Amino acid sequence: MPEWPEMEHYRSQLSTLLGGIKISTAVVNREGSINEPPDTFANALANRTILFVERRGKHLLFHLDDGNRLLLHLMLGGWIYYGEQAPMEDSHYQVIIRLADGNSLYFGGLRLGYLHRITAKLAHDQMKQLGPEPFDSRLTLEAFTKRLKSKRGKLKTTLTDQRFIAGIGNCYSDEICFEAKLHPAIAVSELDAEATERLYGAIKKVLLDAKEAGGYMEYPLTAADHLTGGYNSRCLVYDREGETCGVCGNAIKHETLSGRKMFYCPHCQGSE
Repeated sequence: MPEWPEMEHYRSQLSTLLGGIKISTAVVNREGSINEPPDTFANALANRTILFVERRGKHLLFHLDDGNRLLLHLMLGGWIYYGEQAPMEDSHYQVIIRLADGNSLYFGGLRLGYLHRITAKLAHDQMKQLGPEPFDSRLTLEAFTKRLKSKRGKLKTTLTDQRFIAGIGNCYSDEICFEAKLHPAIAVSELDAEATERLYGAIKKVLLDAKEAGGYMEYPLTAADHLTGGYNSRCLVYDREGETCGVCGNAIKHETLSGRKMFYCPHCQGSE
């Protein structure tokens, strides 16, 4: 599932490509991916202009000139492609937005994900349920420590709770725990001040490194996009079960925690 680095990578590219571009029409191949009848959706988008693209947590919001938003959540398996022609036939994409400049936005893999046309108020109401952004200037070490002290449960489940911090999921929670030298199943109540500071720094380092490397997703946004997916080979523990830890040489372990995959090095990260 795309997380903060992937969605921020998408946002930064799409902001350049889409700002001020008019929509010609929309093609809906799967009605379950949108929140209204296909004809209503297509007619409402025709001749609308995309003002800018915003990201909130794992969501993208396309701001339209009529005050409404297109709210995108890719969930598990979703991706976006932008260009004159997509790599696959149009029928492979659940929603296609045709643009007046001859390009199109192709939304694929939206079996669980969605692209909803909603009002600005509804978008605000939905997004305010999310926790702070990882790089929000107000999320100081002091503020982070205070939020962490209010939580109960395991570290990984806390990091992936979108009400705690928005944008972290399965992959980067494991990478963050490894960077911080903390077992992902440790109880957050056991973290002292020094461990909390390591965790705070690890969140920022891992997410920023991953974003600059293009995240771990394999689908490029455009034909000229050679950066997307660059972080996949740099993951140190996630999806590396049985492989050798690059720090200590021990084998990476895989377990399940609250229904989520959990990858860690038992030597570098100790016990829970």
